Amino acid sequence: MKAVILAGGLGTRLKPYTTVFPKPLMPIGESPILEIIIKQLKAKGFNEITLAVGHLSELIMAFFNNGGKYGLKIEYSKEEKKLGTAGGLGLLKNKLEDDFLVMNGDVLTGLDFSEFLEFHKKTGSIATIALNRRHVDIDFGVVELDENRTLIGYIEKPKIDYLVSMGVYAFNESILEYIPSHEYLDIPDLMKRLLSEGEKVNGFIHDGYWLDIGRPDDYIKANEDIQKIYRELGVSIDET
Repeated sequence: MKAVILAGGLGTRLKPYTTVFPKPLMPIGESPILEIIIKQLKAKGFNEITLAVGHLSELIMAFFNNGGKYGLKIEYSKEEKKLGTAGGLGLLKNKLEDDFLVMNGDVLTGLDFSEFLEFHKKTGSIATIALNRRHVDIDFGVVELDENRTLIGYIEKPKIDYLVSMGVYAFNESILEYIPSHEYLDIPDLMKRLLSEGEKVNGFIHDGYWLDIGRPDDYIKANEDIQKIYRELGVSIDET
């Protein structure tokens, strides 16, 4: 099984840490988050990983090398210019086939990656998005007016529930036809393009652990909750 990990971002939200250090190498406990992800993928049967790198790529390449120490094969796809979260896949058109996993390099989750990919294959869709439930508590009364500014609704401190993308995707190789080579494209725009073309896109809801360390608060939380996180991921600290 093949996976592509997007590890080329600037990590803008984590500056100044990421000014001289790539976000995928930011430590969670004693291990870089990208190393935790790679070991999770290995445990679920993935044996070929491509790291899409850009910012400070030489540090990532020096740390992971060819993947031999993890018992799998690691290759690199380096962007010479920013291509967005989907555009970089256009550089891999001759290397990706069948169905494959794509994920951000800053995601901690207990999602079973092999189960997720198998679900995608069974649906026969061109793409599947891993989703997590989130809710927002509004601390105010929410008022609804009609076109004449007449009150038609009033909800006191509502809670809004919604599904968010986890930054983990399963794609069929046919998706590459919608990704121009060397052009900037983000995954949300790719999804809209697929829908406009009548392609089938599925969602897979994961109700377990998920944390994006892109924000300073979440990065701090990840390190404060390190013991809990490793239990949620089903690994021990020694294994990482």
